[in-house]
Amino acid sequence: MKRLLLSALATVSMLSPLACDLEKTTNQLTADHVMVGTLLSTPQVDVSASALAGYDAGTYGGPDGGDVVSFPGQTAAFVFFGTKSGENSQPEGVSGATVTLRAGSAAGVPLNGQGGGSYGVTSDSTDDLKYTSGATYSFFAEQAGTKYEARVEDAPTKEAILGLHPAEGFLRINANTALAFDRPPPPANQDRTLGFVTVVPLGANGEKGQSTYSNVPTTPVEFLQLAATPATFREARVTIPATAFPNPKQTYLVIFQAVRMGGPESDNLFLGSVVLAGTAEVGIVRTN
Repeated sequence: MKRLLLSALATVSMLSPLACDLEKTTNQLTADHVMVGTLLSTPQVDVSASALAGYDAGTYGGPDGGDVVSFPGQTAAFVFFGTKSGENSQPEGVSGATVTLRAGSAAGVPLNGQGGGSYGVTSDSTDDLKYTSGATYSFFAEQAGTKYEARVEDAPTKEAILGLHPAEGFLRINANTALAFDRPPPPANQDRTLGFVTVVPLGANGEKGQSTYSNVPTTPVEFLQLAATPATFREARVTIPATAFPNPKQTYLVIFQAVRMGGPESDNLFLGSVVLAGTAEVGIVRTN
């Protein structure tokens, strides 16, 4: 854990434009409050009846595509806010804080307490939560009159993955088979964004099941690991393991999130704090 912590701190220090502010960075190194958070957006997805039933091409989407099952787009924000008592300690969640997410100078969107230091909100419950490419997102927590802020700048645009959109409208693979696809090159003079994958099975009537695979970080330790080794999620070729597609004759959504990483803005927040913002590309897979 100590080696992971030191590696994460070194990585974040190099990535942070505030690293040149020695006093601020020193304060962040010794701060005992930590925040990790995500803002992830998924667009509306239209799935043809043929994809759900496993029929051949010719009925996917479009005006001649027959029946279509639509999954509304959703934006979700999540924050863990906690404290750590030492270099190797696991963060302990802080409940009862006021947590908000703000895009630029817009009004903050409150996140609801979920216990154990977790806070969240989705666009299903408020129209105020929206994802805007290019925006700067600030994650705020306030406790006992003290404010803490983490920030991610230049929220990325959706990354078009051509390999997820064959002419048939959906991919066909054998069950228990790995799936690989290539990401497009990043814009000139820019680093590739981080890429995360979630796979969700769909029932015959379009109901979503529990995800069969996801590499999106969800715990403070996983966020710390991300800060230590971000290059793992910037590779040009993405491979989804075979275990993500366990059942034959099953339709799956493959959700690929292009994400930018940010960190602490206020000097009272631990330097290893990580926040993410991104939006998704979605493909459909049908197993034989």
